[in-house]
Amino acid sequence: MCLICDRIEMIEKGINPYFVKELETGYVVIGDNQHFKGYTLFLCKQHKTELFYLDTAFSTKFMQEMIIVAEAVKNAFGAEKMNYECLGQGDAHLHWHLYPRRTGDIGEYGNNGAGPVWWYPMHLMYDDSNRVTDGELNEMKQKLTAELDKLIK
Repeated sequence: MCLICDRIEMIEKGINPYFVKELETGYVVIGDNQHFKGYTLFLCKQHKTELFYLDTAFSTKFMQEMIIVAEAVKNAFGAEKMNYECLGQGDAHLHWHLYPRRTGDIGEYGNNGAGPVWWYPMHLMYDDSNRVTDGELNEMKQKLTAELDKLIK
């Protein structure tokens, strides 16, 4: 079983603390590490490795919902810009990484503080110091849920 399928199974069992909301095509979850405050993932309900393997109607809805999630993340966490990643080389199950970006958020690793998220060292991005407390996580989930509810009418 893949890591994303494991996370989805935890959601379905009600034991994934990062779960925010179920949409028609996927699940919204807060990222485990929060160097980029508000980092969120959108996990596809179907275990597919490529967007072109999805039925056209499903893929269209999946993209539309990802865009809604990105807007909700921007609004909830005050992003200046959103970064979107759908890679899958490590976890070959469609999922979006949604990074809310702010000026200088990669510090000395950027070009005058700007650049893609992968310029920030991975060992720092995924350091335990970037994990949120249960209270912070609940607050983040509430903010994101409120923004999603505004956008999904």
